[in-house]
Amino acid sequence: MYSKKGKVIMMTKRKQPEWLDNAVFYEIYPQSFRDTNADGIGDINGIIEKLDYIQDLGCNAIWINPCFQSPFGDAGYDVEDYYTVAPRYGTNEDLIRLFEEAHRKDMHILLDLVPGHTAVTHEWFKQSMKAERNEYTDRYVWTDCIWVEPTGMGSIRGISDRDGSCAVNFFSHQPALNYGFYQRIRSRNGSSRWMQKGRSLRERL
Repeated sequence: MYSKKGKVIMMTKRKQPEWLDNAVFYEIYPQSFRDTNADGIGDINGIIEKLDYIQDLGCNAIWINPCFQSPFGDAGYDVEDYYTVAPRYGTNEDLIRLFEEAHRKDMHILLDLVPGHTAVTHEWFKQSMKAERNEYTDRYVWTDCIWVEPTGMGSIRGISDRDGSCAVNFFSHQPALNYGFYQRIRSRNGSSRWMQKGRSLRERL
C-alpha cells in the first residue's frame, strides 16, 4: 500500500501457484534413474513408470535436472537446444506424455532450466562467434578485444573469427548469456514453451 496525491493505492504481490504451498518434491537426475531400454542410461519413460512409486513416498511434485539436448560436458547443464529433449533420455513426445501422466495423478513437473549459459555447441553461440554483426552478436557477454577479458569472469578466446573474449560460467565450454551486463538485450530460451505446454496440458486434463 502507498499514497499518491492523497489517494491510497493497494498493491498486491503476485501470488505463487497454490500447489507450491504444500509441494513435496522428488528430485531426479534422469541419467541415473530408471532405464527402460537397457542402454545403461535412465530415461523419461523410466520416470513415467515410477510415478506411482514417487507418489507413494508422499511426493506430489518432481524436479527434473536438465534433460535437454547437450554435449554433456557438465551433466546436461551445458544446453545445446532448449527445445529438444536429449536423445539419450527420449523424445519431446515422451516428455509431453510425462506431463500428461503426472497431471492425471495430480502431480506437478518442474524442469530445471539453465538460463545463465549455453553449450559452446549451441547455434546461438556459433552465430555469436562470427565477425560480422547479426542478431546473436550481443546474446553473450563479449569484450571488444581478444586481449581484454571480462571483469571478474573467466573467458574463452581465440576460437573464432570474432575479435573479443567471451565470458564463461563455471567451465570453459559454458559461454555466459548476456542479460544486460554489458549491453541490454532481449534474450530468449525455451522456458516459455515448456511452461505453456504444461499449462495447456493441465487445462485439457
